[in-house]
Amino acid sequence: MRHLFIINPAAGGKKRDVAAEKSQIVELMDELGCDYEIYETVAPMDASEKVRREAIKGRQLRVYAFGGDGTLAECVHGAAGFSNAAVTQYPCGTGNDFLRIFGEKIKIFRNINALVHGETHPMDIIDVNGRKCMNICSVGIDARVGTDVHKYSRLPFISGTGAYIMSLVVNFIKGLNQKLTISTDQGEHNGVFALVCVCNGRFYGGGFNPTKTAPPDAGLLDVLIAGKVSRLKATVLLRDYANGSWAKHPQIIEYSQGRHVRIEGQKKLVINADGERLEAMKAEIRIVRGGVNFIYPMGCGRVAGSAANQNADIFTKNSNL
Repeated sequence: MRHLFIINPAAGGKKRDVAAEKSQIVELMDELGCDYEIYETVAPMDASEKVRREAIKGRQLRVYAFGGDGTLAECVHGAAGFSNAAVTQYPCGTGNDFLRIFGEKIKIFRNINALVHGETHPMDIIDVNGRKCMNICSVGIDARVGTDVHKYSRLPFISGTGAYIMSLVVNFIKGLNQKLTISTDQGEHNGVFALVCVCNGRFYGGGFNPTKTAPPDAGLLDVLIAGKVSRLKATVLLRDYANGSWAKHPQIIEYSQGRHVRIEGQKKLVINADGERLEAMKAEIRIVRGGVNFIYPMGCGRVAGSAANQNADIFTKNSNL
């Protein structure tokens, strides 16, 4: 088995100690006598290409994404479809939103030894226009806010949360709504909308938690569609949307579940795919059942409330080094 540590040096801001992370990896892996490589990314999608090059060789491969949601998504994109590859995250990015589904147990993901000795289980992923990701895809005001965060997180004295707030303010001023055609498993919507959010996970945007129920192995996506919103109502709506209380606004926000969503605009859409910005005239979003093997660190357990907990016998465990 080969262990591949993908390190994104740009993730997490200036306070992160990449040298210390590498030192921990070397010390542990040399002690265990494992076959391993530390690979530092140099460009967008570099992680995907590296993971795919290694996975295609056919050996059992465990990939550890040292970064944020974008780094994890890149590794997932590279590993998707390879039964011999498994992916996990060492969270050191701006948001680390996907792993928030584990609650306090997210701390275990920062234990390299626990990751190396963790078990692997298939997990659903999202395909958006051929791009694979783990967590949430969206179009609309939230997508613009989420994908602009990186512009502000590099500024002095701006924290991760502060960057999200600054991006929110700027995009709030630019405008909230756009004309869209949205097709879901339940039917078609035409009109002006503030956002469309398609969830495999539960958190995004630095802590927004619009859905409390979506486990990433249930075979369904949670779909939230917000209609036209005035600036006057937007503050209250976004607050309730962010904490999962959107049901207070049934005249504006519609909820459904499904396996496929198509979104078309009159001009190029800004698409948020786990914090990464994609642009296209159309977003084809679908779930890929068991699309990637995910490594749960030793001592972590599964996601609370997930379908997999109720059907654990259908998953194949693998904790061999």
